[in-house]
Amino acid sequence: MAAKQPPPLMKKHSQTDLVSRLKTRKILGVGGEDDDGEVHRSKISQVLGNEIKFAVREPLGLRVWQFVSAVLFSGIAIMALAFPDQLYDAVFDGAQVTSKTPIRLYGGALLSISLIMWNALYTAEKVIIRWTLLTEACYFGVQFMVVTATLAETGLMSLGILLLLASRLLFVAISVYYYYQVGRKPKKV
Repeated sequence: MAAKQPPPLMKKHSQTDLVSRLKTRKILGVGGEDDDGEVHRSKISQVLGNEIKFAVREPLGLRVWQFVSAVLFSGIAIMALAFPDQLYDAVFDGAQVTSKTPIRLYGGALLSISLIMWNALYTAEKVIIRWTLLTEACYFGVQFMVVTATLAETGLMSLGILLLLASRLLFVAISVYYYYQVGRKPKKV
C-alpha cells in the first residue's frame, strides 16, 4: 500500500488580501472608532491609550511667564542674600534697615521657590505646573498684604512701594489666569 502524499502546502496571501485584513482588524477590534471617537491603529495603542490626550495644551505665553517668574525670583533672592541694605532701600525708599538677617532669610526662601520655578519650566506635567502657579499666586498675594499692612503701620508712601504693590497685583492676576487655563478641560477635536 502506497502512502498517500499530502498535498503541497499552499501559502495563504492574507497579507495582501484586503478583505481578509479588514476581517482580521474587525475581529481584533482595531481600525474602527471607539466610544471617544478615536481610531486606533493597533491593539497596543488601544490598550495603552493615546498619549496625545494626556499632553497639556499650554496656553499662549505660559512658558514665557514661567521663565520670567524664575528669573524674577532668582534675581530678587540673590539681591536679598548679597545686598540686603540696597533691596530694603529700593523698596522702602531710604528707611534704615535694623537687621540684615530677616532680609537674608527672605532671600533664602525666595531662592528655594526659584529652584521650584526653574524645575517647573522643564516639566510637561499639568499638576506640577498648576502647583507652581498657585505657589506664585499665593506668594504674591501674601506679599501684597504684608506690604499693605506695613504701609498702614508706618505711614510711609513712596513711588517704589506703589509700583511694588501694583506689580504684585498684576503678578497675582497673571498667575491665577494661567492656573485656571492649565486646569481647563481640553475641547474634543
